[in-house]
Amino acid sequence: MDNNEKKNAEKCIYPRPDHIISRSNISPNAVKVLYRLNGAGFEAFLVGGGVRDLLLERKPKDFDVTTNATPEDVRALFRNCRLIGRRFRLAHVHFGSEIIEVATFRGQHEGDQGDEGQIVDGMIVRDNVYGSLEEDAWRRDFSVNSLYYNVKDFSVEDHVGGLADLKAKKLRILGDPEARYREDPVRMLRAVRFAAKLDFTIDAESEAPLFELGGLLEGVPPARLFEEVLKLFLSGHAVKTLELLRRYNLFHFLFPQTEVCLKEDVDGVNLAFINRALENTDSRVAEGKPVTPAFIFAVFLWQPVVCLRAKYLERGMSESQTMTAAADAVMSGQSRRISIPRRFHTPMRDIWHLQDRFLKRAPKRSIRLLTHPRFRAGYDFLLLRAEVGDAEVELAQWWTSFYDADESGRGEITDKLSRGRRQFKRRKSKSNTSPGTE
Repeated sequence: MDNNEKKNAEKCIYPRPDHIISRSNISPNAVKVLYRLNGAGFEAFLVGGGVRDLLLERKPKDFDVTTNATPEDVRALFRNCRLIGRRFRLAHVHFGSEIIEVATFRGQHEGDQGDEGQIVDGMIVRDNVYGSLEEDAWRRDFSVNSLYYNVKDFSVEDHVGGLADLKAKKLRILGDPEARYREDPVRMLRAVRFAAKLDFTIDAESEAPLFELGGLLEGVPPARLFEEVLKLFLSGHAVKTLELLRRYNLFHFLFPQTEVCLKEDVDGVNLAFINRALENTDSRVAEGKPVTPAFIFAVFLWQPVVCLRAKYLERGMSESQTMTAAADAVMSGQSRRISIPRRFHTPMRDIWHLQDRFLKRAPKRSIRLLTHPRFRAGYDFLLLRAEVGDAEVELAQWWTSFYDADESGRGEITDKLSRGRRQFKRRKSKSNTSPGTE
């Protein structure tokens, strides 16, 4: 860490009357963990996003604890504890469906420290070097995530000026920004996610390297990036997140095929489609409705599939083969950046294939399509496409009427469609009849 930065920051302890955190707003299980660690003679604090969100009068998603107890000490105290991770060794204390994450105070790295701390090309690949509370405060990523709540006296402890940044709605990375991003490139994605979620501005010095260091994400395991993408786009602030990712040239390193299509998107339809889908996702999250990663990935990769399919058609491939071939190729390319679990592959393919099937509105075929396990997802996808001009509005309206109707109403709708097609064919036949042949 920057020694000057440390010297300029004074440790501040804010007693209970000087902050708004109340134990009644903290998970009882987290409080139980804190008290048991304290009772065993260890230091223990609530830390991170839970403290930050409580100070912002938000409801925390989860509660994390930090302590001078080692993971093995924590496991000895809690029978319901499991130790996880190699890169960051953590203790997870299970209370039914709730998990309280307990981490030991992190210390400073001083080169290669054997099995406990390893740095390769500036990136931390093993981080189990333990230290003091003050060292832990400076090892955290952003100042607003480095505030500690002490259940012993109900105070908030600040070593890094985090409370001032919180009041200023500023996101500031601790230490040298470029070095910290190189240590763990995912911090760039976390900066974007917190800025979008909290509606904070990113400090100028913390922001500058974001424009240049996106390539570091290519060194992050694709499986880890999948988890980060879920946090980015399924947390209720997806529209703003996409805007920031593209501003800092980071989206290209997550969805390279999609970014190419967006740059070639002259009329803006593809970007409008993605934004409309993300708006819908944000609304569902706000309403507590379920969202599925398969739908979001299907949205992001739709245009690359469409473009590749058109190329396959130009090469003479049959129309029935192009969708499957394009879907396989696009997902294979995407997996080199983000490892999408196989359980999402079939739903994504189904959503894409349904877009073709919606065009074929024969009576029996339409009724069968309603029973398709992914009909609703494909239908929602079609509606979003129609809203931005990527699909015919009339087609979307027809399927809405058909979906909402009862059994007799569906019969009337398909009969009307069949009559219209017969009339169209007769008119077309007459127009093609040469004069004098009748």
